[in-house]
Amino acid sequence: MNKPTPKSSQSPTSKPQPAALVIFAKAPVPGQVKTRLCPPLTPDEAATLHGSFVIDMLERTKTAAAKLKLPLDRYLACAPSSTLVFFQIMEERHSVKLIDQVGDGLGARMQQAFATLFGKGYQRVFIVGADIPSLPLDHYKQALALLDTHDIVLGPAMDGGYYLIGLKQPRPELFADIAWSTDRVLAATQEKAASLGLKTTLLPSWRDVDTIEDLQALMAAGAADAKKPKTEQAFSTRTAGALQHLAKRLRSQT
Repeated sequence: MNKPTPKSSQSPTSKPQPAALVIFAKAPVPGQVKTRLCPPLTPDEAATLHGSFVIDMLERTKTAAAKLKLPLDRYLACAPSSTLVFFQIMEERHSVKLIDQVGDGLGARMQQAFATLFGKGYQRVFIVGADIPSLPLDHYKQALALLDTHDIVLGPAMDGGYYLIGLKQPRPELFADIAWSTDRVLAATQEKAASLGLKTTLLPSWRDVDTIEDLQALMAAGAADAKKPKTEQAFSTRTAGALQHLAKRLRSQT
C-alpha cells in the first residue's frame, strides 16, 4: 500500500511578513513645497517638480517590490491631509495605502507614523522621503536585509540628515529634541541610538533635493542618466523632461 504523501512542514505563516514602507509627502501646492528652491524656481515649478518626485517614488517602490520580490506594503503619509484630490488619485493609480501625517514638526509626525504602522501589526517599518527619485532599487533590498541584524537602519543624506529610517519597534526617543533641517540630524540620531544601546547601520549615502545646489546636482545626474540605455535609466521620462526644461530656463537667465 502506498504511503500517504507527507504534508509540507512549511506553513503559510513561515513566509516573510511584509514590512511597511512609508513615503512621506506633502501635496504639490505652489508656495507650500520646495520653497528653498524659490527663487530661482517659481512656486508653480517647484510644486510641479515635487509632484513628479512623489509619483516617481510610488512607481519605483512598486517596481522594487515586484522586481526584487520584496515583502513590502507601501503607504503614503500625506500632508496636510489624505483627503486631498492629489493623494486620492495616487491611492487609486498606484495601489498605495494612505495615512495622514499627524503631529507638530517632522519628528512628531515620523514618530506617529511609526506608532501607527507598528500598531497595525508590522514588525519592520521604514520611512523614506519623497525627494530621492533616483534612489537605486537595491537600496530597499539592502534596508530590509540589514534590519534583520540591526535595530535601526539609516540612509544618510549628503546634507547631514537622512533619507530613510527603518525600525523594528517604536523608538519615540529617536525623534525627540532633534534640530531638524540641520546638518546634525544624522549624527544626533546616531548618538541617541547609541545611548539607548541600539545597534545601528547605514545604507550608502544619497542626495535628496532641498537646495538649489541639490537641484543642480540632480540636473547633472539626469543629463548623464539620459545617455544610458532606456532599460538602465533611473529617472522617469516625466522627471527627466522637467529637469531638462528647468535647466534650459535657468541657463537662459544667466
